[in-house]
Amino acid sequence: MNHPDFRVGNKIFATLAYPGEDWGMVKLTPEQQQSFIRAEPEVFDPCSGAWGRRGATNVRLPLAKEDAVRRALITAWRNTAPKRLHRELK
Repeated sequence: MNHPDFRVGNKIFATLAYPGEDWGMVKLTPEQQQSFIRAEPEVFDPCSGAWGRRGATNVRLPLAKEDAVRRALITAWRNTAPKRLHRELK
């Protein structure tokens, strides 16, 4: 789709540069999405449409702190990775 993505088990858990260069996306659950948005509404925003309602979350990278992005990426990775890999991420 002409933008970088991050995969585990051949499934995407995050992307960069969509919808624009300063954006990323993480695959969260709807509950996780709401938690990230409540904590940092200027950084996290639901993607549009059904994807956003299912938890796909845009990240405004210029406004995001490294720790927030790290937490979102780890959460998205855990949501997507096979359970057998979870112990490898500490």
